[in-house]
Amino acid sequence: MTKKIIDISMELSNKTPQWPGDRPFYYGLTGTKEESGSVNVGELKTSTHFGTHIDAPFHYDNDGLTIEKMPLDVYMSKAQVMDVTGLEKITSNDLKKLEDGVTTVLLKTGTWQDRSKFPESWPVFDVSIASWLKSNGIRLLGVDVPSVDQETSKDMEMHQALNRENRYILESVILDDVAEGVYELVALPLKIKGAEGSPVRAILYT
Repeated sequence: MTKKIIDISMELSNKTPQWPGDRPFYYGLTGTKEESGSVNVGELKTSTHFGTHIDAPFHYDNDGLTIEKMPLDVYMSKAQVMDVTGLEKITSNDLKKLEDGVTTVLLKTGTWQDRSKFPESWPVFDVSIASWLKSNGIRLLGVDVPSVDQETSKDMEMHQALNRENRYILESVILDDVAEGVYELVALPLKIKGAEGSPVRAILYT
């Protein structure tokens, strides 16, 4: 049977918005087939937290794991999409009953409709979610907004709560056209030694 693949990754281009104050994405050719006689070769410049990406604990904990040490099975998992659209604050009470075998929860807030612009706001994720994830054996939390914390947050309360419970983070997935339900998720990071984050190509399939 052919798998139905759903790409839930943001497209990376020179027009994709970055986190305010972070470096913009750039891709361009450094050499053309006409110049080299054989191939086109390009370069890219990007933040490690650009577009759809994962956070390694080192992002918010100096003693935390870096990207190349992350457990890859976390990012190849059975994921449940939960629709929490319309809520300004999401707590553990808003989460749905889990299906068997699920180890990833993807929260669909519906907040970031125009991906050509950085969103002005998004829902608050309550720290009660972190303990709920651990209690239910969920290792990875994915969200369809730039961060599990607010743009202006300095204490990174939700990041830290997830870190205390040894839960992992996937941010800026696109779930607009994804129905609630259970899917297989693949969202593997690049193997960047010492890094605190990495862009991923995130897909769901059934």
